[in-house]
Order: sequence, then C-alpha cells, then structure tokens
Amino acid sequence: MNGRVDYLITEEEINLTRGPSGLGFNIVGGTDQQYVSDDSGIFVSRIKENGAAALDGRLQEGDKILSVNGQDLKNLLHQDAVDLFRNAGYAVSLRVQHRLQVQNGPIGPQGEGEPSGIPITMVLVPVFALTMVAAWAFMRYRQRL
Repeated sequence: MNGRVDYLITEEEINLTRGPSGLGFNIVGGTDQQYVSDDSGIFVSRIKENGAAALDGRLQEGDKILSVNGQDLKNLLHQDAVDLFRNAGYAVSLRVQHRLQVQNGPIGPQGEGEPSGIPITMVLVPVFALTMVAAWAFMRYRQRL
C-alpha cells in the first residue's frame, strides 16, 4: 500500500417516510460546527435502531446529506439544518453522497519488499504440518529397517 486512501463518491436519492421517532437519524456539521475539515456540510452521525432510515437501509453513518426535499444544505448553520429536517413533512426526499473507501496500490503482482497480503500463518501452518507428517513417516520407515 502506498499510504494514500482513495474514495469512490456516489450520490443517491433516498425517500423516507417520517415515523413515530422522526426520520431515525442524527446529524452533525454546519458552517458553525464543521464535522469534516474544510467541509461545512451536513453529515449523518447516527442511525437510530428501528427508525425510518434504519428500516430503509440505504442511509449510512458518515453519509453527507446534500439536500432535503430539493433544498440545498450548503452554507447552513447546524440549527438551521436541524429545523429544515424537522419541518420537512411526512414524506422526505434526501439527496445523499456516499463515500466508499476503495483499495489503493497495486492490483497486479507485488513489487519486491511489498507484502503479498497472505497472512504468514496461512503459509507456516501447512508447511509445519507437512514437515511433521514427513518426520513421522521417516521415523516409522526407519524403525522397520
């Protein structure tokens, strides 16, 4: 690995129906309390068990919410974003940005000095077992002579 983390960013429209406990998630962020460095966006901090978002299954902790019912969430104070969610109505449409971590580094043969990704025990245990079987067979054969 080269120490760099790469992300695949996708966007999705998620429609939720407000339940007894609201939309079923908490948010962080805003221009007054940035959650991500150099990004004043609104992010999902927690999905509530059995809430509308959890039952739908698509919204994940860490997702960035871009808009609510078509209203952009850029440059909002945290409390203004909270108020927007609370007043969004029964059926709520969210535009969400998912950020998925992807493998980085070489995909093909490993370079010299780079780990192969196979745990050492996956190699040593079978080698040790074969060595023990060979030693046992040798000792048994030797006794017959």
